Amino acid sequence: MTNKAPTQPARVLIVDDQPTNVLLVHQILSDEWSTFFATNGIEALLLCAQTLPDLVLLDVNMPELDGLQTCRQLKENAATCDIPVIFVTGSSAPADEDACWSAGAADFVAKPINPTTLRHRVRVHIALKRQSDQLRELAFSDSLTGLANRRQFDVSAAKEWQRARRQQVPLSIVLLDVDFFKRYNDRYGHSAGDRCLARVGAALRAVAVRPGDLAARYGGEEFILLLPETGQVGAITVAESAASRIRDLDVVHDRSDVAEVVTVSIGVATAAPAVDDDDSAWQALVDSADMLLYRAKSNGRARIVGAVAGQDGGPLK
Repeated sequence: MTNKAPTQPARVLIVDDQPTNVLLVHQILSDEWSTFFATNGIEALLLCAQTLPDLVLLDVNMPELDGLQTCRQLKENAATCDIPVIFVTGSSAPADEDACWSAGAADFVAKPINPTTLRHRVRVHIALKRQSDQLRELAFSDSLTGLANRRQFDVSAAKEWQRARRQQVPLSIVLLDVDFFKRYNDRYGHSAGDRCLARVGAALRAVAVRPGDLAARYGGEEFILLLPETGQVGAITVAESAASRIRDLDVVHDRSDVAEVVTVSIGVATAAPAVDDDDSAWQALVDSADMLLYRAKSNGRARIVGAVAGQDGGPLK
């Protein structure tokens, strides 16, 4: 959740199956904003997953995946739910407007498009989006590491768990603990401890690279990664990358029993939730990751232990 530099124009995704409409909107907006386009809903979802826009202008009537379906999927995804969507529609029927509001619309622009109205509404919603991003960053960021805080993790995890249930896809969490961190603080001081945690946070940010991935400070020297649509093999790969990056920081730790540098112990838990699973199943996944982290620490630290929810897992180096 990083803010764009003030000099960088906001990115507006134009979604319309008619190239002439795309060209018209581009000509209206391109002097002030950076525009890119998709000609159908499926392409729009892929583009949003790859490069988050600041605003989406969405035609309602499109083949395959219409604007309403596209907007609903954007709003169901924790990575894209905060992107404002302005529907471009030729209908003013109350039922059609109600359907757009229900799908998650931020506003409407009527066809034929009035250029002044379009520019005004885009400008207003981008300004509101940037203000809400700044407030969200203050509320949901850990001030020391710049990662998401526990509150942000809980909010994002709840959304991703619900999406995993609906779409029947796996979800993994990676729980990490800095080995012998109390000894580190005692040996080098709390300021050095803060710098160590900040560097660990930067390493974790580098492995949580997909738009839906989330790296968070879970509390104290504990960190957590939320990995949507990720099975056990993929989660273990991410955990191994995180452990390697942190060890490669070469932060000297001469009070550690397992290495001369700072290392982490990791528990990896994966679930494929059923449609009828409730929140207790999510809590069971978190508890499983915590148990696996405890096992990693009990088995000698500086290691990864992973398991699928409901199954036993052995140590994975």
